[in-house]
Amino acid sequence: MDVKDIPQDNSKSYHGQRKIIYGTRDGHYEAATSTGWQDEFYATEMAVAELDGQTRAAREAVAAGAYSPLYYHMFRFRHDETSLAMAAGVWKWQLRRHLRPEIFAKLPEKTLQKYAGALRISISELKRTDAGSPIEE
Repeated sequence: MDVKDIPQDNSKSYHGQRKIIYGTRDGHYEAATSTGWQDEFYATEMAVAELDGQTRAAREAVAAGAYSPLYYHMFRFRHDETSLAMAAGVWKWQLRRHLRPEIFAKLPEKTLQKYAGALRISISELKRTDAGSPIEE
C-alpha cells in the first residue's frame, strides 16, 4: 500500500492514538501512522465479541460444576492452556488436571499462588467467578 493511501478513519479502538503502518513510497518501505480504518475496527470488534462469548460460556461451565474457577479466569484474561501453563510455570498436563473442580479444591497454596501471580489476581479472586460468589471452596 502506498503511504498516501493508508486509511485515517479515526477508529474508536485506537482511543485517539495512532498506529505505525508500513507503506511504500517510491518503491521503498516507510513507516507512517494511521488513526485506524473501519475494516480493522470491525474485525477487532468481532474478535472481542467472540472472546467475550467464550468467557461467558466458561463462567457457565464453572457454575455448572464442569470446571474449576481457573477455567473461567483462563478465558477472562485471554489465555489458552499453553500460555497460562507457561505463565504460571506448570506443565500443560498439570493445568488440564487443575481445571477439574475436585483437583482444584485440593491444590496447595503454593500452586494457587502460581496461577494467581500469572493472572495478577489474588488467590481469593482466583477461587471466584466475576460475580464474586465462591465456587466450591
